[in-house]
Order: sequence, then structure tokens, then C-alpha cells
Amino acid sequence: MTAEAKPWTPRESGVVLHVRLTPKSSRDALEGIETLADGVCVLKARVRAVPEDGRANDALVTLVAKNLKTPASRIKITSGATARHKTLLLEGDTLEILAKLEQLGTTAKR
Repeated sequence: MTAEAKPWTPRESGVVLHVRLTPKSSRDALEGIETLADGVCVLKARVRAVPEDGRANDALVTLVAKNLKTPASRIKITSGATARHKTLLLEGDTLEILAKLEQLGTTAKR
């Protein structure tokens, strides 16, 4: 993973995270970082939930919260609620969140 290839961007109130979600998977998992064909860098995520009534989105928020050890109430989907590519806002201490994401980026299953 190069310095430019990160799916997160620091902000004053937290971090913006780009995710590519695959619903109806056999398991819930964060699977590493990938650059899409359009050049956007994303964190790949899989959830067992179906993409109906926001269930997959809720499962994604829960999965990210669990992996970052942060409350789910501090994670908001800011765009892509009905798409595979989602943008999340992780609210809180920016430096702390970045450190957790760096660690997650190196330990997520590739």
C-alpha cells in the first residue's frame, strides 16, 4: 500500500472513509484496500445482510465500528446509501481514527 493509496481522508471532525460493499456474502469481513478501475481507493467490505430496508448499510456500520472499536453512533453513511460504493464519516478524534485505520489497513485480509 503506497502513501497515496488510502481510502480515508482526515477532516476536522473525523475521517471520511470510502468503502465498496458486497452484500449477501457468506461472512462479515473487511478484506483490505483496493483501487477501483476509476482510480478511487476503497476499503473492501462484505456483509451477510441483504440490501433491503437498509440492512446491509446497518451491517456495514456495525462491522466498521467493531473493527475500529468505536461506537456505531459515531459512523454515518454520507453518500451511496443505495450503491455499492459508500462514503462514511467517522466522527471523533481524527488522529486516533487514522491510527486505527492504518492498523486495520495492514491487518485486513487481502
